[in-house]
Amino acid sequence: MSLDMFRLDNRVALVTGASKGLGLDMAKALAEVGADVIVTSRGLGDAQKAARDIVTSTGRRALGLACDVTNRSQVEQTVADALAHFGQVDILVNNAGINIRKPITELSDEEWRQVMDTNLSGPFYLCRALAKNFMERRYGRVINIGSILSTVSIAGRTPYASSKGGLLLFTKTLALEWAPYGVTVNIICPGPFQTAMNESLLKDPEAYKAFIAKIPLGRWGRPGELNGAVVFLASDASSFVTGAMLAVDGGWTAQ
Repeated sequence: MSLDMFRLDNRVALVTGASKGLGLDMAKALAEVGADVIVTSRGLGDAQKAARDIVTSTGRRALGLACDVTNRSQVEQTVADALAHFGQVDILVNNAGINIRKPITELSDEEWRQVMDTNLSGPFYLCRALAKNFMERRYGRVINIGSILSTVSIAGRTPYASSKGGLLLFTKTLALEWAPYGVTVNIICPGPFQTAMNESLLKDPEAYKAFIAKIPLGRWGRPGELNGAVVFLASDASSFVTGAMLAVDGGWTAQ
């Protein structure tokens, strides 16, 4: 097998929520194997800084755009700007996401909507906005970033688990819908990773210990450990893979 199957030369990737953390790591990984990259964040300055970092570290072209994925008109403008700048989008990584941890009795309507809109409506808006580009070109790689909570759950996570469970079935449904056009749609489901989103858990010794007890590999995921999965699913190496869930969770969901 040639490792050229994993190259992304002449491909363009759009990664949401990519100004920091796992999103920035994945965007850099795609650039390192040849892709030009559009990174989005709610803050334009953050997105542009991430784009400059990618250009400096990889030598690939990168564009930073401000986009609130819960805002349909902003999503559509972002896609229009990306297509105007690069002429195509081949890879979409729906990474932007938030988590609000509370018992259901303490959750407000707005908190529920905020999580659902970001984690589930956002990918819907992005995929719909890029549908014409993918279907007319008869090519595309959509990679949704789910969670172990797409398939199992933890108390106090009703909005997050509901959104990520919905994203799993969204992935499978769109994979069937777009298969006739040669477009693949898959989902990566990470376990606990050392990110800013999980900072409160990382600083809580009891919570940290409880999570470690659930992970057969005995540790949290480290920055960069999603990169191999995202490159695989973005590349021709995964050309016969669609509607699949790839768990990157240290063995959590194998139990």
